[in-house]
Amino acid sequence: MALTLNHYSIRTTDIDACRDFYANVLGLTAGPRPDFPFPGAWMYRGNHADYANAVVHIIGVDKQKTDGLQDYLGAREAGAAEGTGPIDHIAFNTDGLAAMLAHLNAGAVPFRERTVPGIGLHQLFLHDPLGIMVELNYPASEKAAVDAAAALAAAGALTAGTATGGPAVSAADAAA
Repeated sequence: MALTLNHYSIRTTDIDACRDFYANVLGLTAGPRPDFPFPGAWMYRGNHADYANAVVHIIGVDKQKTDGLQDYLGAREAGAAEGTGPIDHIAFNTDGLAAMLAHLNAGAVPFRERTVPGIGLHQLFLHDPLGIMVELNYPASEKAAVDAAAALAAAGALTAGTATGGPAVSAADAAA
């Protein structure tokens, strides 16, 4: 049996904050959603005509009116729309590391990054408004390209600084 990830669902009392995060930070777009008996939003990674592209399902929780949600998905404990529950993280394979780093930095979105040894994978980790960790996986070759571009930019700044009478800085000092 071959399995692929179809989507993951998030229960929240703040649909707007979740929708905005997945749109503004990850670039997903809100699209059509079936007429369920509870509020929510579906976030797509591509063409809205294909429901398989709805990779994040946001489920709105109204603590005062839970009948529709409970009838459809079953009862959950009261705190299920808060925090991360048993979910540790969700991961996406993607590309465009340089653009995402610029986007996260411009938006002051906190993140961590690391390269997984031996498998050619570079990862970014950030948190959605509910605290769910989102892992973005890039080819490690993209990280090498980002680092090479940064080194060239630093070398250019060093050359420009000494040519304009600025302080001479060693490459080792610039890298530190």
